[in-house]
Amino acid sequence: MRSAHESHESAQIRNPSIRENSCGFVGENCSFKLKFIVLALLAACSLLVFPMIGSTDVLHDPAGMEILLKLRIPRVLTAFLAGVALATSGMIFQALFRNPLSTPFTLGVSGGAALGAALWMRFGPAVFLAGIAGTSLAGFGGALAAVFLVYGLARAKGGFATDTLLLAGVAVNFFFSSLILLIQYFSDAGETFRMIRWLMGGFSVVGFTTPINLCVFTLIGLVFCAFLTREMNLLLTGEELAGARGVNVKRTRKLLFFSASLMTGAAVAFCGPIGFVGLMVPHICRQIFGADHRKLLPAVILFGGAFLVFCDGVARTVLAPVEMPAGLITALLGGPFFIWLLLRKN
Repeated sequence: MRSAHESHESAQIRNPSIRENSCGFVGENCSFKLKFIVLALLAACSLLVFPMIGSTDVLHDPAGMEILLKLRIPRVLTAFLAGVALATSGMIFQALFRNPLSTPFTLGVSGGAALGAALWMRFGPAVFLAGIAGTSLAGFGGALAAVFLVYGLARAKGGFATDTLLLAGVAVNFFFSSLILLIQYFSDAGETFRMIRWLMGGFSVVGFTTPINLCVFTLIGLVFCAFLTREMNLLLTGEELAGARGVNVKRTRKLLFFSASLMTGAAVAFCGPIGFVGLMVPHICRQIFGADHRKLLPAVILFGGAFLVFCDGVARTVLAPVEMPAGLITALLGGPFFIWLLLRKN
């Protein structure tokens, strides 16, 4: 009887596609590893290079180090974390609804955060609590209110079905948008400008308070997501089949819903509603790394952060010294991408 080693060698000779290559991995795994290394280097370069880019040369300016530490690095970190949160939330919602056109703002979280921020700009004082602006706190409160409102509507319907969630989210989003327009109508020109500017999204931060707080909420959502990658894979096959494979569908949907909403709400509260990141990044990564969420999640994390850092870098340098909102850059990229994605899908 042949040994196991001889049988393995014979199998490799009969099927060359499974031979181990020079990397020591089966071809598919090695390909993923090389792609992931390139993506990790891209993300690292974005974090190292973009703090040095701007209208002021921080390496030779006398006040350059203070600008670098208090403005540039916190801004880049905030953009990276917001990109991670929005991209991961988009991946979760696309798995939850089994639709690659879903976005983090599908369930009205963005509308709730925008309404909370608009109410504070109109009626609240300009105060900071623990280093966090009142507008951001109000935006996060509005996002949480939207989450629980959508959840309550879904429960009142008698379940937690994805169709019910989607319809409730769309209805809540439209209602909040109407309230924002009403608030803007009764506001003066200065308040209306602040609201519109905030709705464009951006990363005008000073110090490390904002990236630290955003990091906490993002990590909480990522931990839940990391433990549910297998369940997300099975949800894509259908709820009945996922349940037959041992997935607690209702509990999984709730955990995914609240973790994605938490990350989206935090990102929108601190940075404003930056659109299309959660649509473009998961779809691009899915084309490169495949649909397996165990491989897709780390790719989305790295590419989402690097992508939004790049967009913010373009926004603050293309018309320097004037800064464009980062949300405007993502919208200019996301609009054509959405149309292309819509046309290529049957």
